[in-house]
Amino acid sequence: MWPSESVWLYDEARRWFFLIPPIFGPIQLLIDAPFGRFAPSSENILVVDGIKSWIIMELVSPITFIATLFTAPLTTSHSAMSTPQIILAGLFLIHYLNRAIISPLRTPSRSKSHIAVVLAGVTFNLANGVLMGTYLTSPVATAFLAGALSRPSFWAGILLWASGFAGNILHDEVLLNIRRKANAKGKRNENQLGKEHYAIPRGYLYRYISYPNYFCEWAEWLGYALAAAPFPILIPLSSTVQTIQPPWLFLWSEIFLMIPRAYKGHRWYHKNFPEYPKERRAVVPFIF
Repeated sequence: MWPSESVWLYDEARRWFFLIPPIFGPIQLLIDAPFGRFAPSSENILVVDGIKSWIIMELVSPITFIATLFTAPLTTSHSAMSTPQIILAGLFLIHYLNRAIISPLRTPSRSKSHIAVVLAGVTFNLANGVLMGTYLTSPVATAFLAGALSRPSFWAGILLWASGFAGNILHDEVLLNIRRKANAKGKRNENQLGKEHYAIPRGYLYRYISYPNYFCEWAEWLGYALAAAPFPILIPLSSTVQTIQPPWLFLWSEIFLMIPRAYKGHRWYHKNFPEYPKERRAVVPFIF
């Protein structure tokens, strides 16, 4: 493929990755995505194993990311990546090593998922992996990251990424411990077939919000975007579409797609646990 064709495809993919989440996100308020606490209760050919499907779905992103790093579709000459590019590539892969392999293999059990959820996840991860790998080897990234090691903003972003990554793992561990204790007591299927046992998570940021793992993941990718890409032009909107780069698009899409899930899950907790802390917010401490 000629570089001009690659640039056109890249720009079109960025544009749609910007436009689709604000449309699809609110739609999720009208439906219960069939996985997790909203997993299907009946067995059929479209309902798949939760852990295996999660691993397959999430591995798509690092695989396409690595493949795109090697092909570098926006460059005409394949030069060695700079140290900041290597660091950022490593952080992306570390995140998905945990998300796609370590975390699910440490999960004692997981609710089954509808195949539609898996296919949607594969589509998102395919697009995101390609966009992130393409950006990181692009002339825009190369120019922005020149001299990044001497910029405080680069290291501040890396520190924020690390804090969010650690917080994500910490709060996921709280949920895993609930599941481990339930399995040890034989409570896994006491509510509905194919669904996990749920209890009120407590400790750390769970004191303030129902979904600190989401909040920490946003912090993680905010830090990554700060370190990896120039801040987009916000006004007018047409300039935003033209200047927003994949690290910021990833954060943008995560917020729009995860807020409805957090809101509905937060309401579910209040509905199913009368003693659920009323002062606890959904996903942003003290605010939402």
